[in-house]
Amino acid sequence: MSRLRKGVSTGLAAGTFLTLAACSGGGSSSVPGVGGVPEGAGAHDVGLILPLTGRNAAYGLRMRDAAKLALSARGSPALDVHDTNAPGGAEQAARDALSRGDAIVLGPLTATETSAAAPLAVNAGKPELAFTSDSTQARPGVWVMGLTPEQQVRRMVDAARATGRRTFAAFLPDNAFGHAMGDGLARACRDAGLKEPQIVFHTMDAQNINDGLKTLSAIETRQPAAPAPTPTDVPAGPSAIDPTGEAAANPSVPAQTGAAPLATPPATPAPAPQAVPVPPPPFDALVLADTGLELGRVITALQADHIDSSQVQIMGPALWKVFDGKLGALHGAWYAAPDAHDRMGYVAQYRALYKQAPSPVTDFAYDAAALAGSLIRQGGVTTEALTRPDGYMGVDGLFRLRPDGHVTRALAIYQIQRGGGARIVVPASRDVAIRPG
Repeated sequence: MSRLRKGVSTGLAAGTFLTLAACSGGGSSSVPGVGGVPEGAGAHDVGLILPLTGRNAAYGLRMRDAAKLALSARGSPALDVHDTNAPGGAEQAARDALSRGDAIVLGPLTATETSAAAPLAVNAGKPELAFTSDSTQARPGVWVMGLTPEQQVRRMVDAARATGRRTFAAFLPDNAFGHAMGDGLARACRDAGLKEPQIVFHTMDAQNINDGLKTLSAIETRQPAAPAPTPTDVPAGPSAIDPTGEAAANPSVPAQTGAAPLATPPATPAPAPQAVPVPPPPFDALVLADTGLELGRVITALQADHIDSSQVQIMGPALWKVFDGKLGALHGAWYAAPDAHDRMGYVAQYRALYKQAPSPVTDFAYDAAALAGSLIRQGGVTTEALTRPDGYMGVDGLFRLRPDGHVTRALAIYQIQRGGGARIVVPASRDVAIRPG
């Protein structure tokens, strides 16, 4: 495990450690406020292509700043920055970076931009670390650095298997993100030798959500049969006193003569019906991906179909971290995300220099630039160096670049608490055993 930042615990694995570029400074600089970035002909070794203008400029500018911070040490290669929103878009930005002889291309931001820029980098034989979270853009030579749905699902599947879960299902929105979560679940189950998961997609319509979950949960076959009516439920009819029932039907008809009048017995209250437990659904782990109003509708449907964390391990996306304080109704559910404690040092450095907190997407730019700078200082960027098996420790924890372009991340598992909020129950490490509560 190679080290890309200071202050990281070394308890994960022994390995060769690299010094973080951003932890030392000095020297002249072409970057205002950041020391040690040299300038001059032929010195631009790290190409960075990001939207610096247009609707995504706010993201691009902060990511550029994060990359500058990562390359602020004396002796670091320079950063060659190009705007993907300029004429020609991401394709032209990549072409410009490669024409300047950059050793590696960092970026662009989106999947569409990556699909335009990646062929140029591959044909030039230069590695590309893209910031998209669309895993379909991964290929040999092009790594997807964003936090992907597959990374999140795979981490949760591994942790759920460690607790004995074997049958997975998913109830997902019928959109690109939902399908990415579903594809990730299918791959994770297949790689683990598990049964193929049952996956149901739903629209935003409340009735469609209700109907879809009823089908997935098989609630109609799990509901106990209605109890048979008790004697007190039988309507009054003919009796020994009035065998024809006429007196009951017509009070003016006298009852049989010679019969002694009987007192009406007091009504016996019917016993309270005993709650019959509903059997569990045909799965013991369920992946969700909704947020907002649709998640509220899904939670209501889960309750109606008797699906909760006492029988099923409910799991969701890292997006839940933003509003997990409002998810008390899903107490016991999981989501996978980086450990916020890991990035505290980076946040402090970024805030001290730029007077604002970094957004999460800047983490990927920082890690990519720090990795590129470290490898260049050690002799060059190669596929062998990028894909070293022990990986690298970055802002958000351990990550590994696979030869196929996918990136694995050691995410933490958060569990939603009864009153809202979440706590880490599976640390962000190789160990997937649940930490005792």
